[in-house]
Amino acid sequence: MLKNLDPLLNADVLHALRAMGHGDEVVICDANFPADSVARATVLGKLLRFDGADAARAVRAVLSVLPLDTFVEHPAQRMEVVGEPNTIPAVQREAQAEVNAAEGRDLPFASIERFAFYERAKKAYCVIATGERRGYGCFVFTKGVLLAPDAPSAGEQQK
Repeated sequence: MLKNLDPLLNADVLHALRAMGHGDEVVICDANFPADSVARATVLGKLLRFDGADAARAVRAVLSVLPLDTFVEHPAQRMEVVGEPNTIPAVQREAQAEVNAAEGRDLPFASIERFAFYERAKKAYCVIATGERRGYGCFVFTKGVLLAPDAPSAGEQQK
């Protein structure tokens, strides 16, 4: 156990999230998503797991350490319901609440059509499968940056 770290974040997930760079994407998906086959095509090349966790819980854990990108229009995206792109199922409303809490503001999900979502996921840095049994518990998050406070330059340090 580590202090101040969500216990859902296992060593493999922490390693992947830390290794990601600005603009890299992480997919959090439900138990119905073809996670293993999609994950093989990602940068990491293997599936990460949060077995037993629902989608909202997984989103909370990941966003407790992952900054979202402020340089893109939609750093948080969701899979559209087939044939009903404007429908927001409960699983997505719950995840939206976690995104808003992590960001301290409303940051609405953008939507991605189902098959476009699959293709997007293959280009992600990694995929994290959850135990979420409800459909459409699938999300893409774009990693942002954490900037250090202004530090003195090398010349200023020598004075």
